[in-house]
Amino acid sequence: MSLLRRIVLVRHGETEGQSSVRFHGATDVALDAVGREQIRATARRLDPERFDVVASSPLRRAWQSARILADGAPIALESDFREVDFGRWEGLTAREIEQSDPVLYADWQAGGESFEYPGGESRADFKGRVERGLGRLLASGAHSALVVAHKGVVRAISLALAGDPLDRERPPLGGVVELTRDGDSWLVGRRSSNPPALES
Repeated sequence: MSLLRRIVLVRHGETEGQSSVRFHGATDVALDAVGREQIRATARRLDPERFDVVASSPLRRAWQSARILADGAPIALESDFREVDFGRWEGLTAREIEQSDPVLYADWQAGGESFEYPGGESRADFKGRVERGLGRLLASGAHSALVVAHKGVVRAISLALAGDPLDRERPPLGGVVELTRDGDSWLVGRRSSNPPALES
């Protein structure tokens, strides 16, 4: 059984390619000044927490964020925590995608598991890839982990462990999702031994 009991998932900050509005999956864009400040704010929120392992997607926007958050601790690059490859939709906004590919856009929004990004990755392949990386993290021997990655990766890990896909807006750039293990179950959010009514 895995020793891991807590995973803090952080989405990278804003990028030079405007990840707030554009789909940069496989495209390797860097953090911009706004993104660096978002991640510094996240670091202040997480301080003084320390983690047994810090893992990051190998894409620049993620490892640059991880470098700020890790505060000098080593960072393990996990290739399977890359964002989904959006194929020919890379760099486009949702509106641009809807205008250029209305039928595929509708299929995408319907959320089917079999959906494949045109010229890119299928949802099923992406999910399987992230779960392989998660398996390595679970087998790492760590008790706590910080994972810095992408919106799709954070959502895939939350779904795989806690059965919670999160809503479409979560996490925002620089946002945090915490997963804690209670026995054999993973829960989204920080939990304690207090009954729910006593949680602050």
